[in-house]
Amino acid sequence: MDYMTIDGIPVPIEGEKNVLELIRKAGIEMPTFCYYSDLSVYGACRMCVVETGRGSFEASCSTPPEAGMVIRTNTERLRKYRALILELLLSNHCRDCTSCPKDKKCRLQDLAFRFKVKTGRFHNTAAESLIDDSSLCITRDSHKCILCGDCVRVCGEIQGIGAIGFTGRGSDMRVSAPFDAPIAESACVGCGQCSAVCPTGALTVRDDTKAVWRVLDDKTVWTSVQVAPAVRAAVISEFGMHEDSNAIGRIFAALRRLGFDRVYDTTTGADLTVIEEGSELLARLADGKEHGFPLFSSCCPAWIQFAENEYPELLEDISSCKSPMQMFASVIRETEKPGEGTDKRVHVAVMPCTAKKFEAARPEFTIGGQSAVDHVITTGELIQMIREAGIVFDELVPRMPDSPFGESSGGAVIFGVSGGVTEAALRYIASDKSPESFMQIAYTGVRGDDGIKEARVTVAGRELRIAAVSGLQNAREIIRRVKSGEHFDFVEVMSCRGGCVNGGGQPFAEKADKDRRGRNLYARDIRSPFPSAEMNRSVRALYESGALKDRARELLHVHYAKH
Repeated sequence: MDYMTIDGIPVPIEGEKNVLELIRKAGIEMPTFCYYSDLSVYGACRMCVVETGRGSFEASCSTPPEAGMVIRTNTERLRKYRALILELLLSNHCRDCTSCPKDKKCRLQDLAFRFKVKTGRFHNTAAESLIDDSSLCITRDSHKCILCGDCVRVCGEIQGIGAIGFTGRGSDMRVSAPFDAPIAESACVGCGQCSAVCPTGALTVRDDTKAVWRVLDDKTVWTSVQVAPAVRAAVISEFGMHEDSNAIGRIFAALRRLGFDRVYDTTTGADLTVIEEGSELLARLADGKEHGFPLFSSCCPAWIQFAENEYPELLEDISSCKSPMQMFASVIRETEKPGEGTDKRVHVAVMPCTAKKFEAARPEFTIGGQSAVDHVITTGELIQMIREAGIVFDELVPRMPDSPFGESSGGAVIFGVSGGVTEAALRYIASDKSPESFMQIAYTGVRGDDGIKEARVTVAGRELRIAAVSGLQNAREIIRRVKSGEHFDFVEVMSCRGGCVNGGGQPFAEKADKDRRGRNLYARDIRSPFPSAEMNRSVRALYESGALKDRARELLHVHYAKH
């Protein structure tokens, strides 16, 4: 086996793409701004430089490992060099750290502390901040940008959108939408992945917590809230809890402490989506028509906007089902009545997704002229509110969601993972409901980290070809294949790689933590008392004698029209 030497330690080379990966394998936390394993190597920030045995500097992110190579990662020259880079960045950076949304979570701030850069030798030339808050999903502050290019690459390479890019040269270089237009007027679909990778406060999730605090403080307003499955997976690591801890129970308890009158789990909405989308697929297969395109899933609002912008011809083949958030909100509006002494009702959704903020504002999702969901806050915003209220999260006694919607299937829990919608739908339409049958579905290929997963399953004697796609660039690829004549019966699309567990509204996480989020949801699925949506008694009651009796089509479906 080949080795290279890092700070005097022999480290085996086992297929790593660059020296930086080997350095991290050796247990050394190398500072970076612009390196992400999922993105192309950019090499712009130069923070990851190392000193070779010849005394030269090399960027470890773009240097391939070689047998016998000797490097050092921590010398006086390197420390001075990195401190100089940080001083230069800070000399052209807004330093209002305490009022920045990324305070204590900013990589520039972290590295400045790490390398003891307290006072800069250079005059601060940062211009006055220009805030672009035109988007309902993200906020942009151009003067906190350090030109690392992370947002540009994730938008172009992972999502295939290219809503933002570099413009200008030299000291005039900046990141902007085409023609310096507001972000809301660009091709942005609101996925929030740019804010997720931004190391500073240049791109942040739009903060709607003030509006939620206002309604919670107003005792004449009756408030309800629903929480998406993927939220629990991120909260666990953010509060340093064990994976087996009852995070969702503590989230319910925290929401009650914050002042919500009713607290619900969005998994009820996910079970409704499984039943409606599974039934839609079965009806499509039974109608005998030759469909040119597969049935596409409809849960992801960023995917919907992407299709509207770039593939309007596909809209008729996107499921008419509302998202779980919207389905559940419609049911709550019909079934729950405000308490006495309240003049108004407000429904809030806690989501891992920034695009849900845009979805909530769409005119298609209004009931009697009022939005079904009044406010959407992300996982990060909920964590902020819990901390702002002084709630010690890990000391909370877990609570259950409010009745009659306290039950959910295991299939609903895994909705937040790429492939989870597909797996839940297959469980529903399968004629064999045995554990062995569901295990076979899990091993068809719908699980895993791949951006495009393909599976073949047999339903009612017919073999179905299915794909589960995450990342809009991968969606573009599967659409290309479909248009070239390749046949699929069903395609699940999620805009964020890995699914909602890695949505733009989740706290920042490295790949290992992202993988743990998905595993956490699958572990919850195993512990669920029933695996498939039709086994949910509260959902059955809605269809048999509740709000959905004779009204399921009206309340649970939507039509997206070409613009």
